[in-house]
Amino acid sequence: MRGERQPRPVVLLRPVPGTSAIHELWAGTKLIVVFAVSLLLSFYPGWIPIGLVAVLLTVAVLIARIPRGVLPSIPIWFWILIFVGGLTAAMAGGSPVLDLGSLELGMGGLLKFLRITALSIVLLAAGAMVSWTTNIADIAPAVATLGRPFTLLRIPVDEWAVALALALRAFPMLLDEFRLLYAARRLRPRPVLATRRERRRRLVIEMGDLLAAGITVALRRADEMGDAITARGGTGQISAARSGPRRADWCVLAIVAFVCGVSVWVELVGF
Repeated sequence: MRGERQPRPVVLLRPVPGTSAIHELWAGTKLIVVFAVSLLLSFYPGWIPIGLVAVLLTVAVLIARIPRGVLPSIPIWFWILIFVGGLTAAMAGGSPVLDLGSLELGMGGLLKFLRITALSIVLLAAGAMVSWTTNIADIAPAVATLGRPFTLLRIPVDEWAVALALALRAFPMLLDEFRLLYAARRLRPRPVLATRRERRRRLVIEMGDLLAAGITVALRRADEMGDAITARGGTGQISAARSGPRRADWCVLAIVAFVCGVSVWVELVGF
């Protein structure tokens, strides 16, 4: 229909065009920040740590100039699911209690549900910021640099970094290929089937066809990627690039350490 909005897909593992101070940060710094934030919110999932991390992410979004178009369209069933989850959690009651005359409502369950929801959103936003501001090619050298001390324990850090880099590069390509296959399937004329048994059988056949086509596409992409890596000098070149923190990275790490310290201090000592 004319004027009908098309749903925006999820944009992941693809940096947003443009440059900023956040884009120029070392990929290892962003990984450390996400790890520190995740560790903080895992042990101290209070409102104040969540709020401080949310403020930190908001400032990063403004500096990086992330457009609203990268956010996916949220379907209506998701909001219904959130509403049902909040309503179910509100039935658990608990303190604090809201006094409405002769009616007392326990808000503890609802507040816990809202806190878990906010925590999930903050963690997803932190991971998305790394995806939107980091080139995939910079991930493997950063992981190899961060894991260099573990080589003393004979841990194959470089091989793990190469495997991570290949997985991150292959995921967007395979996602596009599967979207193309799904669109081609929808364009095929649907046969008229009279019974449920025939419809179920047809569904199983189509699923098998899609899986076979997906495996074929994955193998073809893997062969092309292998030829490209061989032409560029092998897998060792993926993690061999020089990478390390600069002055701006140390400033960001200091700010994140300060926020984490304040959050832990507030949770343990209070105001």
